[in-house]
Amino acid sequence: MDNIQDISPFGKDGREEFGSEKITNSDVEDFPKPVHRLLQRGIIDYQRDINNFTTSMQSDRQHSIITGVGPSGSMHLGHIVPLYFARYLQDQTGARVYIPISDDEKFLTRDESLQSIQNYTRENIRDILAIGFDPSKTRIILDIDDSSVVYPLATKFASDLTVSQVDAVYGDSNNIGEVFYPSVQVSHLLLPQLVYGEHCSMMISGYDQDPHVRIARDIADKSRYPVSKPGCLLSRYAPSLTDPNSKMSSSEEEPIISLNDNDDQVEEKIMKHAYSGGKKSREKHREEGGDPNQDVPYKFLYYFFEEDDEKLRELHDEYRNGNILSGEMKKHLVEKVSQFLNEHRTRKKALGPIEEEIGDYRLTKTERQSALTRVGYSTELFFD
Repeated sequence: MDNIQDISPFGKDGREEFGSEKITNSDVEDFPKPVHRLLQRGIIDYQRDINNFTTSMQSDRQHSIITGVGPSGSMHLGHIVPLYFARYLQDQTGARVYIPISDDEKFLTRDESLQSIQNYTRENIRDILAIGFDPSKTRIILDIDDSSVVYPLATKFASDLTVSQVDAVYGDSNNIGEVFYPSVQVSHLLLPQLVYGEHCSMMISGYDQDPHVRIARDIADKSRYPVSKPGCLLSRYAPSLTDPNSKMSSSEEEPIISLNDNDDQVEEKIMKHAYSGGKKSREKHREEGGDPNQDVPYKFLYYFFEEDDEKLRELHDEYRNGNILSGEMKKHLVEKVSQFLNEHRTRKKALGPIEEEIGDYRLTKTERQSALTRVGYSTELFFD
């Protein structure tokens, strides 16, 4: 079969200006088979130190993945896809997965009460648990609840950062918490190595999280701590329903497909709001065909929800030549998204109380002590 990326509706995104590099076909071939569609289709398309990561996978050396969540509301389709990819890699390679929950950051940057942020956090954790990570190899880190390890580490790393350095990477800050917060993100990214010793670690995220990796790599490069520079796999965003050239956002101004949406809500949102690349009339569409590059339902199908490459190519070609109408493309997406959400929701409903379910995913006392002693804290400071 031809390269599936020749029917990609996503354009070039220019990540190289930040020092990351385009993922090559050779890079993709180094991943476990069958290669995940996010890599094969160029959705995850930029990287730092990918060869170190794939070499560690192939040689069964220890390797870790970091991919986090900012609890600012119910999770939507764009939030959950990188987490499913992390679960896939864990299944294929035995990777450890660390999932920091940035509840403190959302309190600092959003006009939300701490209580509402905590409510979102609980809901988000249930969605993460429903993905099916291996609890023996997965740690969920809650910044506020795990402050006894996150903040001592952040304090250490903050001494290695200057205000001008933070401003250069992140821009101006609105409060002193935002100035300090990059050191917390460094704690997230270096934590697996501080717990288990120096090894290859890789963040999986959207492009907007790349600044955190750059800062963490700068600190690791100083060789003051027993860590190597973390790498990253950077992903394109899930498209907005209403704008084929924008990303799905949690903003209240636009419709999103939430993980909590039922079948009727999914159908209504897609059929009513999803931007179409088709012509204004059925006759014109049959005659001239549609533009899959501007069709949001096709973009979602390419992004993640149509797993069959042959079917995806058929949809692309038949839509372009006018044999498939916009409504038919939307209905196909409705079916795929509903199936995905129903399976996710079934696993979520099967979970018990969150206080019981999350226990196996928390850092142990030994792991906390390991992280803190590796950056120079004395064991005499630890309390039961």
